Amino acid sequence: MAPKGVINPSILSADFSKLGAACEDTISQGADWLHIDIMDGHFVPNLTFGAPVVTKIRPYVQRPSSAYGKGTFDCHMMISEPKKWVREFKNAGCDLYCFHYEAALSSTAAESPEEQTDRKTSPKEMIRYVHEQGMLAGIAIKPKTPVDVMWDIMDNREKSEVPDMVLVMTVEPGFGGQSFMSSELPKVQALRQKYPQLHIEVDGGLSPKTVDQAAAAGANVIVAGSAVFGAQDPADVILKLRKAVDQR
Repeated sequence: MAPKGVINPSILSADFSKLGAACEDTISQGADWLHIDIMDGHFVPNLTFGAPVVTKIRPYVQRPSSAYGKGTFDCHMMISEPKKWVREFKNAGCDLYCFHYEAALSSTAAESPEEQTDRKTSPKEMIRYVHEQGMLAGIAIKPKTPVDVMWDIMDNREKSEVPDMVLVMTVEPGFGGQSFMSSELPKVQALRQKYPQLHIEVDGGLSPKTVDQAAAAGANVIVAGSAVFGAQDPADVILKLRKAVDQR
């Protein structure tokens, strides 16, 4: 039995001139979490915002009363040095810190923006460190990354190094509004078959037109940006997304 459905609108598509209010409204319209895309212009070609913006919008959304609860800030860290920013985002109000597997392979073990070190980190070390900071840990994979890289991480006997969520990108990360890549759904199916209780997130091109495919594959955390924030009736879109997951 998969975990319950989670509708997780991406605020990258919100009105930045009134971002706090947009976040508050989206939660009141039925969203469970908020997906916060952090891009550094290096790991991906786009640049968004950093921890100070998360700090400013956090008061508009009540913190979750329990792990995975309503109001969770799911920070999707599309950055080349993810370990450097863990504590900054914890202090800003992040609840789930989701870094990229690919970045963790090539980045350093520095624990702050100021620290310099040549020592490399690793996906397992990253997950453990995020947990040590009191946050949930997510790990994301790009379309070109095979899902097989997750087996050693998921099957680790050291539970502090096992992620709480796996994000399967259904577009190339970096920009909103891209077309959904159904070619990535076999990854979701493989994860769900091996780990029935795992939170599996999909991000990219999700809308009422594509969510059925993702839900059927086993995704339970649905990220949707323009489909929600660009809708005339966001509450209705959120409801349709939820029904698709709940009816899987």
